Amino acid sequence: MRFAKNRLRTAAATATAVALGAAGLAALPATASAATAGLNVQYRTSATGASADQAEPWIKVKNTGDSSVQLSGVKVRYYFKADSASATYRFACSWAVKGCANVTGTFGTLTSPTATADRYLEIGFTSGAGSLAAGTDTGDMQLRFYQSSWQPLNQSDDYSFGAAQTSYGSWSKITAQLAGTTLWGTAPAGNGPTDPPTDPPTDPPAGATLFDDFNYSGYSDPRISANGWNVRSNSGGPGVPGATWAPENVTFSTTGGNSIMNLETSTAGTAATTEQTEVLTKATKFKNGTYAARVKFSDGPRSGPDGDRLVQTFFTINDLTAPMADNYAEYDFEYLPNGGWGEPANILYTTSWETYNPDPWQAVNQHTESRQSFSGWHDLVLTIDGSSIKYYIDGQLFGTHDAAYLPERPMSISFNQWLIDLAGQTSTTARSYDQQVDYVLHIKDQVLTPAQVATKVNAYRSAGTTFQDTVPSS
Repeated sequence: MRFAKNRLRTAAATATAVALGAAGLAALPATASAATAGLNVQYRTSATGASADQAEPWIKVKNTGDSSVQLSGVKVRYYFKADSASATYRFACSWAVKGCANVTGTFGTLTSPTATADRYLEIGFTSGAGSLAAGTDTGDMQLRFYQSSWQPLNQSDDYSFGAAQTSYGSWSKITAQLAGTTLWGTAPAGNGPTDPPTDPPTDPPAGATLFDDFNYSGYSDPRISANGWNVRSNSGGPGVPGATWAPENVTFSTTGGNSIMNLETSTAGTAATTEQTEVLTKATKFKNGTYAARVKFSDGPRSGPDGDRLVQTFFTINDLTAPMADNYAEYDFEYLPNGGWGEPANILYTTSWETYNPDPWQAVNQHTESRQSFSGWHDLVLTIDGSSIKYYIDGQLFGTHDAAYLPERPMSISFNQWLIDLAGQTSTTARSYDQQVDYVLHIKDQVLTPAQVATKVNAYRSAGTTFQDTVPSS
């Protein structure tokens, strides 16, 4: 980052239940009791504007009956008005407790258009989503859709949209069906549950790819090295001079059906007790194209007192061959939950580097920043083509940087978590901080939209693919 002087590398209504007729009850599958079957949809939006880059319907589905329901038989519909007759839309899942690989999204056209709806997004579930026991819900499903052209969309005339719905609540303008029978909500007038989806999702383009789901048993798992990763143990910057880079603090677990890599950084207020973490590719073979990762930033420690000037990252980098060398390249997502580098509180930077001089410090870069909390899971996408560098966070364009900062040489990919210094928290009480990573994806020489990234990742997971590397070494 531009302020770091010892830095060598740095690195998101009350609802009306629909009464069931006897004919509808007879059609229910054996997995649900015909006499007591019921569903409820809760909705909130994280994109409240009348105009938005993408719609963000976040949804929970609850089984209000007294028997288990197979989610593969459930369909949920969100109704909206197309922005033009020729407009096409794409679906993405940012996060789901059931796992995004088990959530599907397709678009359909209503047979009886209204002033507020002529299309719908139908959300479904694969068999991998399993069943929903009586009284339970699916948990959070953070969904979104956008125009294929990435033009802003108008939500103000969308039937299912609720601008004031910023926290979960029952929402009757979204319907839920089980085996073709509507058990919740009211569709726009004149429309029923039988219209099939019409717009198939678009697959992202093929290309040389690195994908890793971080499905490992531990830091010493031999597959980590075989798959081209180095869990750092060598000394040096960035961070607190004399700190240790501790590979044993890189661990792996399963959350929401997805494998997760955890980077733990800890200190007791001295260099000798400071342990930082980094995982990076051994190969420097990545240049233009798309880079993506799902990362969980943390505002507070897992244990102990808060306040350390911490840096949590996802970035690409190559080596500085000489001070101010013009063939250096680095592209960063860096989150500082407690500030640092002259900032008093949390801030997220994206930075594109041309070069720097470590001593005396001199930097040539372009950066974009946002001074707010980014605690939680976020989809981070970086695209590099022949004209610009673009950074996206949760599907939203965060920053565009100039062609002057394009890379001249290939780079490695890295995640690390480290302490700028020990001045933010002077206590000698031990504390530790976590940064988590769900996956990483690189597509060589191709620019993907954030939604195409999500489709690509979901395809890998649906196929059971946990690792692939077809990116040539040069």
